[in-house]
Amino acid sequence: MTAALRSSSGVDAGGILLVVATILVFILPALIYFPPMLPSKTEALLQTHTPIGLHPSRSGLRSGRAKRTSAGKDSAGPAKLRSLWVYPIKSCKGIEVSRSKVLSTGLEFDRLYTFCQLKSPFPVGVNTSDAEKSQHKWEFITQRQFPLLATIEVDLFVPDVAKTRGLEDATGESFIVFRFPWVEKGLFGTFQWLVAKLGRGWHALPEKEVLLPVSFPAQEEIDARGYTFEDMSIWRDPVTALNMEAELPRELRLYLGVSNRLGIFRIDPARFRPVYRCAPKEYDAGYQPCIGFQDAYPLHLLNLASVRDLETIVAKDEQLQHLDPRRFRANIITNNAVSTLPVDDAPAYNEETWKAIRFHPVDPSTTTGNGDSPRFHVSCRTVRCKLPNVDQDTGLRHPVEPDRSLRKFRNVDPGAKHNGCLGMQLTPLFDETSESGGMETWLEVGMGVDVLSTGEHVYIAY
Repeated sequence: MTAALRSSSGVDAGGILLVVATILVFILPALIYFPPMLPSKTEALLQTHTPIGLHPSRSGLRSGRAKRTSAGKDSAGPAKLRSLWVYPIKSCKGIEVSRSKVLSTGLEFDRLYTFCQLKSPFPVGVNTSDAEKSQHKWEFITQRQFPLLATIEVDLFVPDVAKTRGLEDATGESFIVFRFPWVEKGLFGTFQWLVAKLGRGWHALPEKEVLLPVSFPAQEEIDARGYTFEDMSIWRDPVTALNMEAELPRELRLYLGVSNRLGIFRIDPARFRPVYRCAPKEYDAGYQPCIGFQDAYPLHLLNLASVRDLETIVAKDEQLQHLDPRRFRANIITNNAVSTLPVDDAPAYNEETWKAIRFHPVDPSTTTGNGDSPRFHVSCRTVRCKLPNVDQDTGLRHPVEPDRSLRKFRNVDPGAKHNGCLGMQLTPLFDETSESGGMETWLEVGMGVDVLSTGEHVYIAY
């Protein structure tokens, strides 16, 4: 009887092995190539749209470090605009582009959205009324509080005429897709993990995706989707914007570590924030400068020579071995500037003397813009917070650098005592300021940079 049981056990084991082998050889590959789930939002959009942005191999920052001369100059090449960046969702990953339309509010697609958390008043006094205690307000969040925002990938898809030719129901709308790593629990999570690894490489992880419109939603869509206009604040500015919280999965709050209610707000084009302080006055610019969810001014410029000089000062350790320019989240990164005035050829921090600059095509025959030479008012220095301490690839925050070095060595503006400065804030200037659409121009990587005027800067706080 014992022998019979052993024989029966052997047959069972062999049968199980055969079933497992069948699954591995035939069924598993079929599930990988034809998974029992709907296509991702990115896969669906790729049928009719094309993502904007440069492949990392074409990045203007791909060389990592530029050689520096003894004078602190970036010697990577001729004076030019080296890299352009837009950030459709504030404090999330940016998109590097080769050219961009410049609007009165800054680069097209820049800072259209921001995440906010709903905060209650705290602390409250002993005699605070129940009505005051129950008041909540939406406040924007950045990598300063939630560094994992740096790891949220963002793609922007624009319609592709070649893909939609002959399709009657093709949309002409553009869309933003953001994604973050997320693995479900249990067997389904294991399957997600396996599909991600085999489909996108060993380092890939399962992700959750969220689709957002680029254009401001029509009232019918606002009503249908349950969006609401609500008051929120960005720094000290009160803003009424469209809360599209209904689009957010609960997993995002858990991933970021946000304990409060989380919303995502779209700037209302009818409620842009006016810019005063150091920006040109309306009678000088020809229009009232305004912004969406940028911190304070339409555009941020960074001189790569200045970053490289700061890098020689910042203390290095295992967490920080190279000062990545992306930490400073600039729109425009230059590597030199040619001056029409008798000044040096943009050594480190020379940009802090600029008052007006112009970009021009180095070779007009190769430009894909409209042939204009965009001009900008250099409004003030960029006063830095602790956000640059966050590694833009990992979302890990260094405990002290480069904030400590900025405060110690770059405390250079009498209007921003005890703060470090790096980079400059810009306001676009236009030759035409009519309501017929004249307030736009183009920037393109490779453009030359001319300094038109220089002078002193004093930061004006709120």
